[in-house]
Amino acid sequence: MQLSVIILNYNVRFFLEQCVFSVQKALENINGEIIVVDNNSSDESCAMIKEKFPNVKLIENKENSGFPKGNNIGVAEAKGEYICILNPDTVVSEDTFIKILSTKNWQLNTGIVGCKLIDGTGNFLPESKRGVPTPWVAFTKIFGLYKLFPNSSWFNQYYAQHITENHSGKVDVLVGAFMFMKRSLYLEIGGFDENCFMYSDDIDLSYMVLKSGKQNYYFHETSVIHYKGESTVRDGLYMKRFREAMQFFYKKHFKKSIIFDVMMQFGAFIFSLIKRNQQKEIEINIDEFIVFSKNELQLNLNKKTTYFKDFSAFVNNENNNIEIIFDTNSFSFTEIIHFMEVHKSTNITFKNAVFSSDFLIGSDSSNDRGKVILIENLK
Repeated sequence: MQLSVIILNYNVRFFLEQCVFSVQKALENINGEIIVVDNNSSDESCAMIKEKFPNVKLIENKENSGFPKGNNIGVAEAKGEYICILNPDTVVSEDTFIKILSTKNWQLNTGIVGCKLIDGTGNFLPESKRGVPTPWVAFTKIFGLYKLFPNSSWFNQYYAQHITENHSGKVDVLVGAFMFMKRSLYLEIGGFDENCFMYSDDIDLSYMVLKSGKQNYYFHETSVIHYKGESTVRDGLYMKRFREAMQFFYKKHFKKSIIFDVMMQFGAFIFSLIKRNQQKEIEINIDEFIVFSKNELQLNLNKKTTYFKDFSAFVNNENNNIEIIFDTNSFSFTEIIHFMEVHKSTNITFKNAVFSSDFLIGSDSSNDRGKVILIENLK
């Protein structure tokens, strides 16, 4: 078998359905398998997989065993030469796996391959490629210095800004939402460290690959939607978890940094002040809906609604806030993702219509965990 796709799920039933749907389409010309590991969800995720995707291998954990252990359980059952660790709140293009599996992308020293991740509005997610977060690199991230000096090698290492989002190249760290590698290498380095804190498991795995003598690569020629993006609220709790994760990483691979710990505590204080002064996010008021469908599709959206059978007729009216709804039975995810990237705009939001379960799904920003709207509520 060529490829095993491991999807670890916990209580995101609708995102999981769309993810598996997209993965199935991407595996049509590949000898592959899908393994869903469920961490004791209570939202009918497992029942959905059994009903709609009977060929998917489902592992039902009796407890929430965490991200590292859950993925290790899935990889232990995998039979593919290659594995892809994939978040359930992602959507892959039909060409994603074929392009990455191309032999030209796999030299002897290839470790993990990642790809371009975009959020639900079509914008690039910078965590798609990162550097090793040494205390100095983490400092430039915490205090936003990478934004002020994007062309300086002193300040731009956290998001590996030595290469742009539209260029492939060597990077140190890839994001756990999408990690593609040989199964033998994953097993050789011991997989995810089950003692890892949140936020450090993918950094640790990436670094273990580097220590093994392999090189990680960012591959820009295919795009994957990651709805969650950087969705964790940037408050004191986030900073506490981030600090704990970095302390774990340093203790394991370097030595504990007292200087970094002081910096992180100061950063938590600054972030708390900023958060306190931020206004509440204003919900976008949609002026017009545009529905792309090749079928006779009618949704009661209670607003001006225009229906198109192809993408060529679309012109952005920047005077209106527009919500675009894609019929996923009419268009490939490759087409949908490309459209999102080309037409990303502050006045446009996107939703996918998944009619196998009658729901709309999407997100309005990289800070939005995603929204699910049952179509029956629109009838």
